[in-house]
Amino acid sequence: MNIKKYIFTLFALCLMGTLSAQTLSQAKKMFDNAQYEKARDAFSKLIKRSPNSAEYNYYYGASLYETGELNKAVPYLEKSAKRNYIGAFRYLGKAYADLYRFEEAVENYETHIEWLVEKDRDTEQAEAELSELRKKVRMFKSVEKVAVIDSFLIEKNRFLDAYKISATSGTIKQNEAGNGSIYENEMGNKRIISEMKDSVMQLFTQNKLLDGWQEKEPIESLNDNGNVNYPFLMGDGITLFYASDAEGTLGGYDIFVTRYDSEDNTYLKPSNIGMPFNSSANDYMYAIDEFHNLGWFVTDRNQPADTVCVYVFVPNESKVNYNYETTDPQLIMDVATLRNIRSTWTDEDLVRNARQRLATLKYAEKEEDQKKDFHFIIDDSATYTMWSDFRSNEARNAYRQLLQKEKDKAHFEKALLQKREEYANTNADGKKKLEPSILDLEKRIPQLNEEIIKLTIETRRLEIQKLKQ
Repeated sequence: MNIKKYIFTLFALCLMGTLSAQTLSQAKKMFDNAQYEKARDAFSKLIKRSPNSAEYNYYYGASLYETGELNKAVPYLEKSAKRNYIGAFRYLGKAYADLYRFEEAVENYETHIEWLVEKDRDTEQAEAELSELRKKVRMFKSVEKVAVIDSFLIEKNRFLDAYKISATSGTIKQNEAGNGSIYENEMGNKRIISEMKDSVMQLFTQNKLLDGWQEKEPIESLNDNGNVNYPFLMGDGITLFYASDAEGTLGGYDIFVTRYDSEDNTYLKPSNIGMPFNSSANDYMYAIDEFHNLGWFVTDRNQPADTVCVYVFVPNESKVNYNYETTDPQLIMDVATLRNIRSTWTDEDLVRNARQRLATLKYAEKEEDQKKDFHFIIDDSATYTMWSDFRSNEARNAYRQLLQKEKDKAHFEKALLQKREEYANTNADGKKKLEPSILDLEKRIPQLNEEIIKLTIETRRLEIQKLKQ
């Protein structure tokens, strides 16, 4: 009887071991195939069985990192690294870099490479990543001292609506495809356009002569590597800011500056403008309003996929950096990441005056809008701006419904942005609680869009019908 029990227990243990091995093999395969969410869930179960396993902690932490759960990933990667699991040092270096803990990131990459050498493994990829990391370290040690006075969360596809730039600075608008922008100078005779060509975004110039706009010409010296987009030309007609995801970025799009060399008819080698403007996320559309002495740029750092943050700052006449050796490390971190823009306010008078200028711009725009009740196009020959313009009572009532729907939509969009921001900054339990309301809002907003479109068509139909009588 005892022998039977022993044999059964032994068989059960062997079976469990076999199943565990199969599960581990499957989980690793998921990770290697970039199925990170599936790998994360699989290793979450495995690590509960063996919480001290260096291998499990590595794969679970790496999966968490790849699924965007950065802070959650770090403890598992640290635990794995303490047990000298080679891959953990690399991923821990990546995680520390994203958290702006650059010196620790470098140390882990160096340890990772040392282990690779000891194991006689290829170090080329790790060496290249370490080289890029050291660039980030240099930028972190030279953060620009700039006052960021305000920020706005806005939908990614309409971020230019937040830019309040004077006519003397030119105009910026989306390109026709909606994946880039067009800058046109104050005189209206020169454009810099970003558009897709050969599967990458490129920059083009276009000049206007008496007989109209000439053919677009590519800016060859800037189109040689990666995507280039979102151009802005300063009033001097020489200094060009743009965004690129080419070599030398902190991650995604970074903002670069270059200058036009009239002798060679080309642009000089561009420079990355550094932190706090650039980050490991996408940062772009840098623009300076010299008349109001305000600057603008946009970033998707710490934002949901369809939301960006527009920052307004006071441009410096000449670049001044924080002294890395003498400045409080936490202040450097706060400024570089822009987690709290008040950390950039070192001159109260400068900030107060700039915020007043910004408020004046906003008020002027609002005042201009208040001169008219609304702006509604009936057809090619008629645009209504006052309630008295309507001839049809039914059309007037339909338009009142339309406006109410637009208010409801704006309210829901604001609520959605707030909840998405909360979602991005909360833990797993908080995310679970927020998901139903976010999903409900995401469903309701498209419904309102459809209702608005129907009411728009109906308003026009009723009014045109009345005008024909």
